Amino acid sequence: MWGIYQDLVAIQREIYLAFADRIGVFAATGDWHQLAAYLPMGILFGAVHALTPGHGKAMLATYLAGSRTSLLGALSTSLVLSFTHVTLSVLIVLLSLPLIRFGFGADAGRAPELEVISRILLIAVALWMFWQAVRRQDLHSTHATPAFGVMAGMIPCPLTLFVMTFAVSRGVPQAGVAFAAVMMAGIAGILATVALAAVAFRRSLLLAFTRHPKLIGTVSRCLLAFSALTLLLLAIWGLAR
Repeated sequence: MWGIYQDLVAIQREIYLAFADRIGVFAATGDWHQLAAYLPMGILFGAVHALTPGHGKAMLATYLAGSRTSLLGALSTSLVLSFTHVTLSVLIVLLSLPLIRFGFGADAGRAPELEVISRILLIAVALWMFWQAVRRQDLHSTHATPAFGVMAGMIPCPLTLFVMTFAVSRGVPQAGVAFAAVMMAGIAGILATVALAAVAFRRSLLLAFTRHPKLIGTVSRCLLAFSALTLLLLAIWGLAR
């Protein structure tokens, strides 16, 4: 497993260095054709980056496994998470480079204040899910919403910050925005796969109890309660770090 992680990091490094070189060329020539030739690598970059730890994969899967949502709802939630995760980094760099130094300090690539807000909101969601599980009422209201994607995606993407900061420092922020856009496509692809797999898992589990319809409600509540507890622990662990 550690070897796979190292391979993913190595791939990211190669793509980042190649694109950094393209940003330098674009800054000197203004030739969009040379830059555009490398943009597809951003999709691969985003996908590989999303496979590394973080990016809300565990929280997304846990939340969707416990919610009664459609495949379309799960997909939209994952897309909102991806959009928030990347766009927040772009906005931070474009709006204020001093804000990066203030919010990130020496630990570049992190925003402690935003992480705390995100985790607190997720704790609230977990508690709400647990309350839904213990209620003796129909659980049809526990659908996933894109709002969860916003909460889980409030932690800025560190690699987007690096790319954007590098592009701005070369005087070509548009190059950084272009790369962030294609990178977001790669991240969204991985998160969408995780989201759809979580919904498929839940449906398969409930399908196994179709011969015992009286147990389906109990199983749904237990799954929701387990998901709520797991999400709560993940959020608290994130705060503790």
